[in-house]
Amino acid sequence: MNSYHYRLLPGSLCCLLALSAAGCASVPAQEMSDARQAIHAAQSAGAAQVVPGTLSEAQSRLKAAEEALRLHQFRDARREAEQANRRAREALRATEAQPKDGSISAPTQLPSPR
Repeated sequence: MNSYHYRLLPGSLCCLLALSAAGCASVPAQEMSDARQAIHAAQSAGAAQVVPGTLSEAQSRLKAAEEALRLHQFRDARREAEQANRRAREALRATEAQPKDGSISAPTQLPSPR
């Protein structure tokens, strides 16, 4: 190689490293933790009795995220964990919207004017 090629080598290596690093996704540790906490909160609030389908979907999404993480498919793991978190928060909101005694509240009726 002549001196021209040696001058291009450092720049080429930097570009190659930058491109390869950009293609790598990081481990979605925070997203996984957030999803687990949201599911735990929904379970503790009683979502399994109020909205079992929503809670079940959140749990399934978390399992899919864990599998993707195991396979080092970090983008898929992040996406599934975020979906699990959203569904768990939906379950929690729906559960918290239910009256505490389990009854359906009727609108308050005002006395009729006489």
